[in-house]
Amino acid sequence: MPMKVYFGNLPRDIDDAKLGEIVKPYGAATSAEVVKDRVTGASKGFAFVEFATDAEAQATITALNGKDMNGHAVVVNEAKSKKDAPKAAAV
Repeated sequence: MPMKVYFGNLPRDIDDAKLGEIVKPYGAATSAEVVKDRVTGASKGFAFVEFATDAEAQATITALNGKDMNGHAVVVNEAKSKKDAPKAAAV
């Protein structure tokens, strides 16, 4: 079953292709998307990578979470769907 992985605190110079190369040793990514600002097109510093199997995704999380990438301690974990995200409290 495919599994999506969240990458946070990415250096701004990482693009989709570069991210795909970074994760390649741990598994074949079926997609890699760095989230960009709609107006400027600049990286927002986070991304999502989808793997074909849970094992590849877990290997990537284990290998890369907390690792230094160009001075940034990267956060890597299982992506949560929007429906699983906590709701904001009503004021």
